[in-house]
Amino acid sequence: MDIISSGMPRALRGLGLALLLALPACDDDDQPRRAEYAVWSASPQSYDELAPFPGAMPPVPVEVRDQTLRQIAHLSAGGDALRIELSNLFGSEPLTIAAAGIAVSSGADAIDANGSLPITFAGQTGLTLAPGAAVVSDYAALSVAPETDVAVSLYIAGAAPLSTVHTLGLQSSFVAPGNRVSDPALPGAEIRQSYSWLTRIDARSTQHPQVIVAFGDSITDGYASTPNENRRYPNELSRRLLEQLGPGQASLVNAGISGNRVLNDVVGPAGVSRFARDVLGTTGASHVIVLLGINDVGFSGFLPEQSVSADEIIDGLARIVATANANGVRPFLGTLLPLQGTAAPYYNEAAELKRQLVNEWIRGDNGAAGVIDFDRALQDPAHPLALPAEYDSGDHLHPNDAGYAAMADAVDAELFR
Repeated sequence: MDIISSGMPRALRGLGLALLLALPACDDDDQPRRAEYAVWSASPQSYDELAPFPGAMPPVPVEVRDQTLRQIAHLSAGGDALRIELSNLFGSEPLTIAAAGIAVSSGADAIDANGSLPITFAGQTGLTLAPGAAVVSDYAALSVAPETDVAVSLYIAGAAPLSTVHTLGLQSSFVAPGNRVSDPALPGAEIRQSYSWLTRIDARSTQHPQVIVAFGDSITDGYASTPNENRRYPNELSRRLLEQLGPGQASLVNAGISGNRVLNDVVGPAGVSRFARDVLGTTGASHVIVLLGINDVGFSGFLPEQSVSADEIIDGLARIVATANANGVRPFLGTLLPLQGTAAPYYNEAAELKRQLVNEWIRGDNGAAGVIDFDRALQDPAHPLALPAEYDSGDHLHPNDAGYAAMADAVDAELFR
């Protein structure tokens, strides 16, 4: 097995990956040119840092040993071949993957009758990832249509502490003893609702879709949407783009992290620090929808020592916009959704004033390619500072399934043709 490592500082790895991915693919002169593009993503978080507030109990350590993880991913676009990215970004020990496979999912823990294709890494069936490293696999010749569910199975033969995760999976994943990578189903498997080590899936084909990255917090991550039904706003928007633009025109991937902020680490690295990896490092990224800042507003009540002003939030968003523009990615800013009624101290008059000032700047001349006014699309006409009941999940902050669909409806598909 190869050991994948990196001598590059973590903060620069995403940018380095973005530069590598920008290099053109080489095809034979007599073959149609094939593009590479992301079709799914889950931004990495540290398992050990999932307790966001002082005094909160840290998560119970989890170890994977002689087990297979089968993780289900809903792809935005199709392609003729697929590859995966694995990350040990937050690991303190090497991660050894003894075997891996990919297949079309046929529901729950089952794969379709065509079986699983092996995933290799530089031609090898397994690898060891050094702490802090990430690796992209070889392509597997699995042809898929847009909006397909695939199952990625990873067998960890030895012991591996759970370290690099995406905690809000909203999709059942399955853990079974032994090497079950090729098994058609995993009866009796433990069921989880998070992703482990799997951070991106790319496709390859003669199509050249725009790749839109939805970059944000729990509202982008889909908190309070129905699990296993892909009702997050990026999923809803992906389906609208497919319907209105047609196949092969766009791929939309989700880079939301629940609890994320523009300026400070809480759950997941701050937006200004992870943008290079999670957006610029996305294969083929051409556009980004930035919906971030509501936690900078609301968390000031929980963490007064990390309180930030509206001007500081605006400065952080302006830095994200400038970074996108400088790297050829067209940025669209989303206004912050209504939050009146959210439990104190998250919501108060000072928080509302910050939200209004940030939204005023977003609607103005800010260097972005455009504005998506999620605030006006979801506000209650009778009470504009709050979500209407038909869009409210119940906490007065996160939309429900209908609210996420309304968010997708607020986006003009022609922006991405």
